[in-house]
Amino acid sequence: MHQAIDIEALCAQRGLRITEQRRVIAKVLSESTDHPDVERLHERASAIDPKISIATVYRTVRLFEEAGILERHDFGDGRSRYEAAPEAHHDHLIDVETGKVIEFVDPELEALQRQIAEKLGYRLVDHRMELYGVRLGREG
Repeated sequence: MHQAIDIEALCAQRGLRITEQRRVIAKVLSESTDHPDVERLHERASAIDPKISIATVYRTVRLFEEAGILERHDFGDGRSRYEAAPEAHHDHLIDVETGKVIEFVDPELEALQRQIAEKLGYRLVDHRMELYGVRLGREG
């Protein structure tokens, strides 16, 4: 089931300048229930604003991807397809002996991070957390 993600709002959160043409491309991406490629995005965006060039779509998609707003997929047909990056945030625990990376989500930890930011006078918009450890019983 497709869940609409407000790409324009994600741009604002990440401090990206949103031009009128980027707004149109963001709207098309937000409303897409498939995984459109750049040509299909251009077709849909130029139906709304005929002045949007394919080059603008390529640049905007690259910008959104670099900002972590879009994910690029290659389904084996030679065309890169795009969708809004999932909201599923996770943190990482790295085993320093083996290099194994364990992904985890802890709602209490997320709430604590927001509280810390607020105590310091900020609204948390993003974070990255990496914990490094050794397996219990393996120290020493």
